[in-house]
Amino acid sequence: MAIRKILLPLTGTAAGESALSTALTIARVWNAHVTALHVRVDSRDVAPLAGEGLSGAMIEEMMSATEKESSDRARAVHDMFDRFVARHQVQVADARPHAGAATASFAAITGREEDLVAQQARLADLTVVPHPEAGEDVSSSDALHAVLFDSGRPVLVAPQTAPERIGTRVCLGWNGTAESASAVLAALPWMQKAEAVRILTAEGYQRRGPAGPELAAYLALHGITADVSTFQPVGGSVGAGILAAAAEFGCDLLAMGAYSHSRLRQLILGGVTRHVLENAALPVMMNR
Repeated sequence: MAIRKILLPLTGTAAGESALSTALTIARVWNAHVTALHVRVDSRDVAPLAGEGLSGAMIEEMMSATEKESSDRARAVHDMFDRFVARHQVQVADARPHAGAATASFAAITGREEDLVAQQARLADLTVVPHPEAGEDVSSSDALHAVLFDSGRPVLVAPQTAPERIGTRVCLGWNGTAESASAVLAALPWMQKAEAVRILTAEGYQRRGPAGPELAAYLALHGITADVSTFQPVGGSVGAGILAAAAEFGCDLLAMGAYSHSRLRQLILGGVTRHVLENAALPVMMNR
């Protein structure tokens, strides 16, 4: 299945700029449509503070300040969208069938970002989210986790620096789980276009389920030639091992399942998903 609609939760940060460039690059690969969605803060969210002893006038003043700040941010994000779309030579237009070229549109809506993004992602082939900011705990990436856990669709984490190419050399992080099987399905159209595909496996990564050679045989039925490479952990970290193996391959798209163990366990103790999310320097597509 070709990629036709890309959702981008758009923020006015450096990471947001890289995510926008990444989404537009993907759109040009697939002649797809990018829906850039900026979620504005609802000024009414400050109303509950009235129960903490603030007067009605103070609450109203806070709501007005929140509304102004939200409007200014939305205007700045829209300006950024216009600049980057022009730079990537992507046409601003509504999504329409068989456009035959990459297109993009911008929308600003008000509400809770994680709820609205997850809902909109259910009707997108791919959602691109910014890389966690430097020093930011990945557990605070609300849009990322909302798509992973509440959309049923793949999410692509953009690198901190926008890549020049995406999907020519694809790696699959395979451990035999249902999550990694979902990642394979999402990556099929990319692998069918790719110049080279590699399956990455490791003894400490494999769970109960089919092994790498069985996956390679399955992909062959789809006309995809993939080799199987067994990587070693780096410094005791399987996540670091996957990233090192992907870099050695010259990978420009890594597809893998997310949170095969519980999310809570990984956020507290660390894990493959968390390490990759926080340290990847290439586009990473994840599935639950």
